[in-house]
Amino acid sequence: QVQFVESGGGLVQAGGSLRLSCVASLNIFRFSGMGWYRQVPGKQRELVASITSTSSTYYGDSVKGRFTISGDNAKNSVYLQMNSLKPEDTAVYYCNHLSGKLPWGQGTQVTVSS
Repeated sequence: QVQFVESGGGLVQAGGSLRLSCVASLNIFRFSGMGWYRQVPGKQRELVASITSTSSTYYGDSVKGRFTISGDNAKNSVYLQMNSLKPEDTAVYYCNHLSGKLPWGQGTQVTVSS
């Protein structure tokens, strides 16, 4: 069964940057694609950005122009470069298959202070 390990979160001031990394235990990336999701307590998990095996990308409106998703098929990895961070970006960030239906990892906490 595939497992995801996210890392790179932390505490940063508004306007700062972080780069999240995710490694999958299986190479599912080459079959379709991966996504970064985030969740805050009391709210549904939301898709932030995604990338397909052909490098097509999607960004949610709230992060467009600030976040960049990339992937490395050879390393079973996907990354999320987050710039110009805002307090409302504070959440636990997870990666998963594009469908969002595979088992979730522990995620990585991102906290943006104002």
